[in-house]
Amino acid sequence: MFTIQQIQTAHSKVQSGADFPKYIKEIKQLGILSYETYVTDGQTVYFGLDEYMLSSSVKYESLQIALTLSLENFKRDLKAHQQGQTDYPTFCKDCAKSGIEKWMISTEKMTCSYYDLQGNEVLIELIPQ
Repeated sequence: MFTIQQIQTAHSKVQSGADFPKYIKEIKQLGILSYETYVTDGQTVYFGLDEYMLSSSVKYESLQIALTLSLENFKRDLKAHQQGQTDYPTFCKDCAKSGIEKWMISTEKMTCSYYDLQGNEVLIELIPQ
């Protein structure tokens, strides 16, 4: 089964959102089926076969998630991040101010789904292969 160290090694190669598809391919090869990242503190829960699950530690000081979703602002910030214009900490802050609570990656479906505080799936993106 995969370890947090293996995930961290793969993640260390990500410099911007432009590197994200390669990262997903690498962690898929480790056996990760999906994961959820919480914007509040950056903690991520990884899921594998046979109900295998690992949680990362808190990554940064707690962010306040906006109560009201601002989907258009989020889409603009997401696009900038995917084009390599922002780093990960900035992207997380942008998510928080736009009302994004978490995102969920499915390595099986190659999708990234974003959720608001009410648990609504507000955007689904295909991850380039």
